[in-house]
Order: sequence, then structure tokens, then C-alpha cells
Amino acid sequence: MSHPPAPASPASVRLDIWLDVSCLSKTRSEAQRACKMGRVTVNGTVAKAHRDLRIGDTLIIARPLGRKQTVVVRGLADHHVAKAEARALYEDLTPAPTPEEVELRRAERVFRAVSLPASRPDKRQRRAIRDTKREW
Repeated sequence: MSHPPAPASPASVRLDIWLDVSCLSKTRSEAQRACKMGRVTVNGTVAKAHRDLRIGDTLIIARPLGRKQTVVVRGLADHHVAKAEARALYEDLTPAPTPEEVELRRAERVFRAVSLPASRPDKRQRRAIRDTKREW
């Protein structure tokens, strides 16, 4: 019994699809949104979601709290693969967070957990929350 040959790796893949497949974003729509907001650069230029990625391209992804993740494309895939295989699609060059950054993140998580209201916010509170998100 012979198996069909494995599909060849494509020469290029759309940026938003690759970010989703490589598990660097949770969903493709989240990847598209990040590209639209200018949070993803490829080889030093802000990239749109439809940009074709090739092996060797360098991506810088803006993350929350001012962190920037730097990755180099090592493989291409245009469909979902196992998470272990997805990690092989890129090389993460981001330096480890400093102890101060780790402490800042921990303090923010604690603050968020303590400041959560006991009940759902009313209309005025929802508007205030929405307005602060827009300023962010």
C-alpha cells in the first residue's frame, strides 16, 4: 500500500495565514488586525496581512506592555500543523525578559485580579471601560 507523496512546502505564504499556523497569533483574524494596526513588520517595513512571506524573512511583532517579539521564518505552511511542528516554522530571537519586566507583569496580573468588580459593570462603567480601551 503506497501513500500519496507529502505536499511540497509552498514557496511563499500570506503573512496572516502564517502567523495563525505558526501559533504566533490565536486566530487569523487577530493576525489580520495586528497587521492592519501596524504591529507587524517584515524585514524592517510595516506589513499588510496579504504580504507573502518567504523563508529567511525577519518579523518583529509588537506585543502588549511594549514588548517586541523578533522571529525569523524557518519554514512555511499554509494549513494547520501540530503545535510542535508549528514551533519549527520559526526561530525566536527575542531576548528573555528582565527580572524587572517579570515582576511588572506579575504585579499587573495581581492588580487586575484584585480590581475586578464583584458584579457586572453598569452602563456608565461599560462606557468608561470602552473609552479607556480607545485611548490605549
